[in-house]
Amino acid sequence: MRGKIILTLACAIASVALGAAAAFETRASRLQAIKTVGIISAIGEEISLTRAGLTGLDNAAQTASIGAWGLDELIVQQATKLLSGRFHVQPVSYRRAAFAAIRDSAVAPVNLLRSDPFKELVRSDVTPQGLDAYIVFTRARSKLGNGRNVEGVGFAEYRTLLADYGLIHALYEVRIIEGKSFDVIEKRAAAPLDNTGTVRIAGPSGPIEATFEEAGSSERLRAAIANLIVRSLPLTLGDMHLIEGQ
Repeated sequence: MRGKIILTLACAIASVALGAAAAFETRASRLQAIKTVGIISAIGEEISLTRAGLTGLDNAAQTASIGAWGLDELIVQQATKLLSGRFHVQPVSYRRAAFAAIRDSAVAPVNLLRSDPFKELVRSDVTPQGLDAYIVFTRARSKLGNGRNVEGVGFAEYRTLLADYGLIHALYEVRIIEGKSFDVIEKRAAAPLDNTGTVRIAGPSGPIEATFEEAGSSERLRAAIANLIVRSLPLTLGDMHLIEGQ
């Protein structure tokens, strides 16, 4: 009886391993077939301003418009430069606000059950159609300190008994959407960079000296967030095997 159970477990493990290998082979072959891509970015029209830690009652999250910072244009420019060594990158038109408006449900199982909403948006809202694939950059979400959710581009002021910390983040995820079937070939969130700060977050982030009041208009803050994006893009696209030699 014991031998039969062990054999059953071994077969199950082998089946999972074979399935994973087949999925990787399918993804790799589909990536190999891609020649033309369009790049879509919708992460950078607003910055979230969050107080966390020992903040008392005044800890409601705020937002400020940063469309003038040109972060989405920066992503398209840098991603085009990185991807052009392997793909023909073609300019595309899309309504950025429509992509930015999509949010994950606060109930995690709902996100697992529903179809990826960006698939239909690429099908209906992007021109030209017919490219081999579309690379879509959108906001990602993570936990900060005491469990508060933060997403996209943001500045957080985190207070403890001993000190205050300023933390910037540029949380984004990348989808590769096939241009004929609109299947999501791969989806990956950008990983942390150095991640050596006192307050850590699961995505590109870092400490900065800034005040809550100046966060929406600080040129130094804009430059620091742009630096996070520029540094993280080659790592993220490399993890997705979109850059030659990665």
